[in-house]
Amino acid sequence: MAEGGEVRGNQVTAGRLPRHVAVIMDGNGRWAAQRGLPRHAGHQEGVKRAKELVRACGEKGIQVLTLFAFSTENWRRPREEVSFLMRLFEANIRSELSALIENNVVFRVIGRVEELPASLQEEVRRGEEATARNTGLVLNVALNYGGRAELVDAARRLATRVQAGELQPEQIDEPLFAAQLYTAGLPDPDLVIRPSGEQRLSNFLLWQAAYAELYLTPALWPDFTVEEFDRALAAYSSRKRRFGAL
Repeated sequence: MAEGGEVRGNQVTAGRLPRHVAVIMDGNGRWAAQRGLPRHAGHQEGVKRAKELVRACGEKGIQVLTLFAFSTENWRRPREEVSFLMRLFEANIRSELSALIENNVVFRVIGRVEELPASLQEEVRRGEEATARNTGLVLNVALNYGGRAELVDAARRLATRVQAGELQPEQIDEPLFAAQLYTAGLPDPDLVIRPSGEQRLSNFLLWQAAYAELYLTPALWPDFTVEEFDRALAAYSSRKRRFGAL
């Protein structure tokens, strides 16, 4: 894996764009603290970067964008911050819906949606239904998402089918298991971007990212510009993906 600073230029090799880009949106709080601002100011600035990235992916013809917005572990943050984030998610889904429809974006939320506040669940439902027939960029927003939780949920669904006699254990293979994941029917991420200088997946797309290319950058998420995204794409396009082969 290469650090973002090692990339020279931002030229993308023709035909080498990733189909699916996944982003761990990290560093909002640190960005705010560096400027003497409350943490919510960092989250608000981070939303702006997310909107810019959605627009850039649509323009570049990328098929799927998955944004890690709130993890199953984030409930342990201060109650005031969690409440603010829930309101922020709800308000932005509502305010951006017209733009998503206009730009042919399919909006989806992955994670344990049933554990989110009822009003947020309703906005998610409205957004998913209103964009279901769109044919452009698929935007997955990971809310109350955890990679381990996703694997447990998939295992439970398969176990229920085995218990009901619909499936034999020996019939379970990788394609069948993948079909139970939140991202069923979508290509696995080709590129996982992690801003903020951290160097871990943080329980994000553990199954799907098995062969993803990683792009790590010290830029905090609110500083992750479209230019930085272009550098990530250039780094991806220069790599040779062998998937275990020679």
